[in-house]
Order: sequence, then C-alpha cells, then structure tokens
Amino acid sequence: MEMKQPMIENREDGGEQEKEQESHENGRLVADSIVEKGQKSCSGPGQVSNGYSSTTPQSPREGAGAGMDRGSTPGAFRTLVVQQTSLDPPRETWSKKMDFLLSVIGYAVDLGNVWRFPYICYQNGGGAFLLPYLLMAVFGGVPLFYMELALGQFHRSGCISIWKHICPIFKGIGFAICIIALYIAFYYNTIMAWALYYLLSSFRTTLPWTTCNNIWNTPNCTHYLSTDLNVSWTDNSISPAEEFYIRQVLQVHLSPGLHQLGWVSWQLALCLLFIFTVVYFSIWKGVKTSGKVVWVTATFPYLVLLILLIRGATLPGAWRGVVFYLKPDWGKLLTTSVWLDAAAQIFFSLGPGFGVLLAYASYNPFHNNCYKDALITSSVNCLTSFLSGFVIFTVLGYMAEMRQQGVETVAKDAGPSLLFIIYAEAIANMPAATFFAIIFFLMIIMLGLDSTFAGLEGVITAMLDEFPHLLARRREWFVLGLVCVCYLGALSTLTYGGAFVVKLFEEYATGPAVITVVFLEVIAVSWFYGTTRFCNDVQLMLGFAPGVFWRVCWVAICPCFLLFIIGSFLAFPPEVRLFDYLYPFWTTVLGYCIGLSSFICVPSYMVYHLVTTKGTFKQRLLKSITPEASGSSGPQRDTIVITNAV
Repeated sequence: MEMKQPMIENREDGGEQEKEQESHENGRLVADSIVEKGQKSCSGPGQVSNGYSSTTPQSPREGAGAGMDRGSTPGAFRTLVVQQTSLDPPRETWSKKMDFLLSVIGYAVDLGNVWRFPYICYQNGGGAFLLPYLLMAVFGGVPLFYMELALGQFHRSGCISIWKHICPIFKGIGFAICIIALYIAFYYNTIMAWALYYLLSSFRTTLPWTTCNNIWNTPNCTHYLSTDLNVSWTDNSISPAEEFYIRQVLQVHLSPGLHQLGWVSWQLALCLLFIFTVVYFSIWKGVKTSGKVVWVTATFPYLVLLILLIRGATLPGAWRGVVFYLKPDWGKLLTTSVWLDAAAQIFFSLGPGFGVLLAYASYNPFHNNCYKDALITSSVNCLTSFLSGFVIFTVLGYMAEMRQQGVETVAKDAGPSLLFIIYAEAIANMPAATFFAIIFFLMIIMLGLDSTFAGLEGVITAMLDEFPHLLARRREWFVLGLVCVCYLGALSTLTYGGAFVVKLFEEYATGPAVITVVFLEVIAVSWFYGTTRFCNDVQLMLGFAPGVFWRVCWVAICPCFLLFIIGSFLAFPPEVRLFDYLYPFWTTVLGYCIGLSSFICVPSYMVYHLVTTKGTFKQRLLKSITPEASGSSGPQRDTIVITNAV
C-alpha cells in the first residue's frame, strides 16, 4: 500500500489556507518548523513515523510563537506535520515482544506435536522421514507461516475485514475460517477435559489405572507390572490403563456407534466447564491478559518434557525405543504416503489458515520484524516435535522391555490413545508415579489451552474488526457468548459415544476444509493482490523486501504443496476406525457435509458480492478483485505532512 505525501503549494490567499485546515477536522498540530526554500530537514530524533522528517515537536505555545515570529518573514515556508486522530479507540498491542512470541509458539506447539509427529515419524521410515518433513517445512510450511504474519501485521485486521485490502471477492474465506475454528473448539477442548479427568484421578497414592479390581474392569484385565514375574501378557490381555480410558473416562462401551451416542457424562461435562471457564478469563480482556497467561502455559510444557526426557532415558529398554524411532528406512521415501504425511504434519503443526497468525500479528507494532519471528517460532515448533519423539519412544522402549514384546507392537496405538493408555501406563510403573502423572497431564492441558486461546482469539479479532461499532465496546459479553456456544456445541463429544464424534470432526470437518481455504488464500494474495505489491508492503514494514526464494514459494510452490495434499485426500479418503468401530459410509457423507458447511461460505460470498456490486458485470468483476483504497495500514495512516505552506 503506497504512502502518499500531499504537497500544498505556497499560496498568498488566507482563505485557501482555511479550507485546507477545515479538510482535516480531526487533525491536530504535532510539529511546527521553519525551513528555508529548498532546504531539507535533517533526520534524527524529530523524524516522524512515516519516514518524513521534521524537527523536534514543540509545545502548542512554542509552536504558536514560532509561527507568528517567522510567519511574517517574506519567503519563509513552514512544514506542518498533521496527525489524523480517529474517533475509534486505538488498536490494542502486545505489552511485550515475548508475549507475542510465546503466544505464537504456544499456538503452534500443541497436542499434535506430542502424539502425532512421533507416531507418523516411526510409521514412515523413522529417521528417513525427517528428510521429506524438512523439505515440506522449508518450501511449504514456513513460507505460508511468514506470509500470514506479514499480512496480519501490515493490514492490522482479522481474517474477515482484511480481504477488502487484498481481494474483496475472497472475503468469504474469513467467514469459513471462523466456522472451522468453531468446529475445532467443539472437539479439541474435550481432549483437555479427558486430561483434566486424569489429573483429578492422579491425586492418590495408587493410580486408578494400575489395578484390575475396579467396577469398570473386565475379566481380561491383566495387572502387568515389572514386579509381577508370574503374570504373562497374552493377545487377549487388556491393560488396566486401557480399560480405565475406554470404560471409565470415555465409557464408549455404552454406545454402539454414531447412530446412538447415549447420555452426556456429567463428570466430563464438569471438567469441560472448568476448561472453558479458564479459557474465558484468559482471553476476555484481549491480548493484554492472554499474553501474560502464556508465560505459564507455553513454558511449563517444555519443563515437563525435559523432566520426562531425563526420566525416560534412565529407564531400562529406553534405547530400544530410540533406535526404533530414528532407524531410517530409506525405501519408504519412494512411497507417496510418506510425502503426504510429511506435508500434512508440517501444515497442521504450524497452523496457517486458521486466522490465528493474522490476528496475533495484527497487534504487533508496524515495524516489528515478523520475518525473524516466523523463522524463530517455526524452528521452535519443529524442534519441539523432534524432542517429543524422544520423550515418547524412550517410554515405549521401556514398555516393550517390560512386556517382552517388540516396540512396534506396543506402539500400535496412535492419537490420544498413545497418551492416555500407553504413556499413562508407563508413568504408573515409574517410581513417584503420582508426581509424574500430575505434571504430565498438566502439560497436556496447558498445550491444549494455548491452542484454544489462539483459535478463539482468531474468531474474536475477526468479528470485532468486521463489526467494530457493534462489538468493540462489548468484547467481554461477546467472548462470553462465544464460549457458551462452544460449550454447547461440544456436548455431543461428552456423550458415551463422544469419542466417535471427536474422531469424525478431526478427520472430516476441519482438515480438508482448512487446506482448501489456505489454497485459495495463497492464490488470492500471490496472483490477485500480486507478489510485487505484497513484497512492497513487506519492504515498507521491515526495510527489506522478501527474496526470490519467498516469491517463488508463494507464487508456485505453496499452491502445488497444498494441491498435493488436497488431491491425495480426495483420491485416497482415509478409512476411519476407532477401537473396534469402523465408521459406516453414511458417517463419511456426514463428515464431508460438515466440512462443506464451512467452505460453502467462499462461493456464497462471491455470488453475493457480485450481485450487490453496482455496474456492468465487467465493472463488478473488476471491483471485486481490486483492493479497496485505504490509508489505514501501518503507522503512516495517521500522519500527513504538509510542506511549502505559508
């Protein structure tokens, strides 16, 4: 967005000066200096934020005196720096730079880094998987991450209103992102409710998932600890940890499937209510409060990971898990599924397209180095995923040693089961099991809280920027209503068959839709708004333009990267299974309908925009892809420099 400097010629008519002053009703005199004709003001402490220079600002009294003294001198000129003031309240900003960095890191580093990456890594060739993972990160994930931070920081808008500055016809992308964020809130927080249930159950000397004499246990429950030398593990054996998770926490045995979910579990309903209460009081005031909360929620998981890594490395058999985790199988790199999993993992790990990066970056100072921020946060995210693999697989190696089985047999569970069954059982067999259980499930809750803060803040920022006069002064009430909607929407995941609903949302409702939305976002920015214009915006902010590598990634590589994921998903739809329940065909149709319900906002808004825009069809189309003129981006939007004025 180019910066314009109005030049007002020297005029002798005082009436013309009055008109010029009246055209800036909301203006106020910031600096008043006198320069000789043709002389430039030197830069320094008096340089204004838009790059033009002025002298040191004076008080109104000094400015008035100077104006009268010098104004009578023939041939003298004054440079007036007029700052526009708005009736709207100023945009909130982060209290500290670290608040922003920790918020972005907390958003990017979530539960998927702990359970998804280690599982996908060993499933796709161990150490060999790191090659496609890093390639997909460098050429796909990080450029998208950088692009969203730069867009949000330059235009200082949420995911809805930002499109009038980029390509108005694509505004439906913002509404689609908000709906996707709601779907995620419906099921993601339920996983934290499970972790809270485990946390509350951990405050006892004997953990409840270590014994088989509870009311929820079956005859197949096998109490198998390293000290039980007379107990053997068979194919029909079920660990007490698995029965605690399935039959006590989820109670999924009481539901035959999605067609009959059963009643809501009141214990989980109370746990989820507590989670949403914490979420509300962390984000209700904006980034000023959430930026302080993340100092705990974003740093505590790293402390726990370090403790668990040291403890896991000292367990017998830990080396077996590490070898299994990192042993490369180069032959798997020839299969398409490995590259697809690498692309999907880095995309969902960094999290572009959810409106969060746009929202968080919009609260940054205009000249903040978002390029450096993108490299730091994405690197921390990838290294955390790699570190989590060691934390998980040292324990899996210990479990394999204890059961006298292969690591691949122990690590057959993926997703939440890896944490709530395998890892929970391993913790129960450690000395000081209660302590490790408490800190582990606290870590799970805090990893989830950061992502929930971010996801809801993306929606809140988008709606407040789109409807400022309606919601700006009612943020607390709007956040309360949003949290209540999310809680009510999550009730289906708290039923006896709620785990089936969580899996359905995870597989169909969010993944394909958000990838398609990000694909359209890249096309709109790179091809319609233009990489040249976008790079000029970045140069205006940072003082340097993105290089050829970033331009090529945004124009060609990133769209191909996203098309590859979309095409693979459509060509090979996943077979969804949870425990012994195979999802029937009608659930697949239902899942696609839920995903389509968010994406339908994009074409619907395109039609609406074309219909409501005035003019011929060609004029409407041209207006729809032309960014609206705006002087509201960056600090220069509030400053007008008037030179050569008497």
